[in-house]
Amino acid sequence: MIAISDVLLTNLSVIAGLMLVVWLISLPLRNVSIVDIVWGAGFVLIAWVTVAVTTGSGPSRWLLPVMTSLWGLRLSGYLAWRNIGKGEDKRYAAMRSKRSPQFAFTSLIMVFALQGAVMWIVSLPLQTGIAFAQSGWTWLHGLGIALWSVGLLFESIGDLQLARFKANPNNAGMVMNRGLWRYTRHPNYFGDFLVWWGLYATAIAHTTAIWTIIGPSVMTLFLMRVSGVSLLEQSLQQTRPGYAEYACETNAFFPWFPAERADL
Repeated sequence: MIAISDVLLTNLSVIAGLMLVVWLISLPLRNVSIVDIVWGAGFVLIAWVTVAVTTGSGPSRWLLPVMTSLWGLRLSGYLAWRNIGKGEDKRYAAMRSKRSPQFAFTSLIMVFALQGAVMWIVSLPLQTGIAFAQSGWTWLHGLGIALWSVGLLFESIGDLQLARFKANPNNAGMVMNRGLWRYTRHPNYFGDFLVWWGLYATAIAHTTAIWTIIGPSVMTLFLMRVSGVSLLEQSLQQTRPGYAEYACETNAFFPWFPAERADL
């Protein structure tokens, strides 16, 4: 049986190789945004590499890679459809402008290496859950599947609703406050949050490697305080008329019924 340290080192090497290749591709394209497209697919790669280098049996051994694949391939496919041909994301474009001409090396460290490190940490439950999978179902499998399912629906439906909203030219400059967006300002981020806690519950179904809670915790931190809600809110507050009123009525992250306007 392969040691968990070997599994972790193998996947760290795989992630490093993946990010290096994507970085090299980004140089002639002058587009760092492709790293976002690779994000979901990277976890799929980690899950199946772990299956390939370990042995064992049990529900978690096939549940985790399948659940990760459905989530990751959907996300990468959606981001590819949304971003390809649209130019570099303004966040990366601003970094490129500020740090040129050293941006190539800067992007390797601050974008690709950083995202690779986060990917490895967040995927800890996947790696240990697959490597230490045991026979038999537990209530944590049920909880994990339930959380993951609701999360995937939130994320998928939220993205679909927003895409349809933006496709209508009559909605240009307007705030999306319909469907799931009526109950949370970021249903896609909330869905991502549930997906990763669902994967964690599945991974520790036999109370193995509970310490990997660091994975979903880091993902939650990024979604709520770093690169997710907080960063996007700053931009929307400044660029989208009516967003402040929407923010007063609708929860930022956890879904709830809209608050009643005081002036109504």
